[in-house]
Amino acid sequence: MVLLGSIVNGAAIIAGTLIGLLLRRIPERMKETVMNGIGLAVMVLGITMALKTTDIFYVIVSLVLGSILGEWMNLEGKLLAVGHFLENKLKHFKTGNVAEGFVTATLIFVIGAMSIIGALDSGLRGDHAVLLTKSMIDGFTSIILASTLGVGVMISAVPVFLYEGCIALLANVIHQYINDELLKLLISEITATGGVLILAIGINIMNIKAIRVANMLPSLFVIILLIAFKYLIHWA
Repeated sequence: MVLLGSIVNGAAIIAGTLIGLLLRRIPERMKETVMNGIGLAVMVLGITMALKTTDIFYVIVSLVLGSILGEWMNLEGKLLAVGHFLENKLKHFKTGNVAEGFVTATLIFVIGAMSIIGALDSGLRGDHAVLLTKSMIDGFTSIILASTLGVGVMISAVPVFLYEGCIALLANVIHQYINDELLKLLISEITATGGVLILAIGINIMNIKAIRVANMLPSLFVIILLIAFKYLIHWA
């Protein structure tokens, strides 16, 4: 079943959120310390991912162009608008800032190499090991996030499933048009660019500085275009 990994990942986020909501009376000091721990871990993960790049120049250019495009599109504002809309619809169940929970969790769970590589493995080889591992990580993370940010974390399961599911379903098509060398290069540079965004998310979690990470998301698409162009020029 091609979508098994994506389904399990979404289910893990939902289950973790439900557990987190039951544990929302955790002492604030404990929540703060745990969230700081998660923030530090997310930052380390981001740095590790960012170091996967083979050419930092392309990562920088993609971040600059992607940020300009994201600010022009106001992606952060649109995501927050969706979150506030859901918040109004879920007033009866409100246990925190729904918009913040939705945006933060979506960015954490969607961005990263495991989402891309895991979905590709599911689609191309029927191997769900990476996504199942990611499901465990996301499940435990959602427990802590939900205990602090509330029910909005659960809603992030929808974009996570759609994102990973679409990649898995399109994997065979992708493989037909992209050779293994280019695919490997794309994954490494997408991972590196995503790592910078993950680092920014960690900074947000720890309240060091408010960074509009969602407005930087187009960087992930810009890096694809840049690397594809570089590859075509090299072999032209």
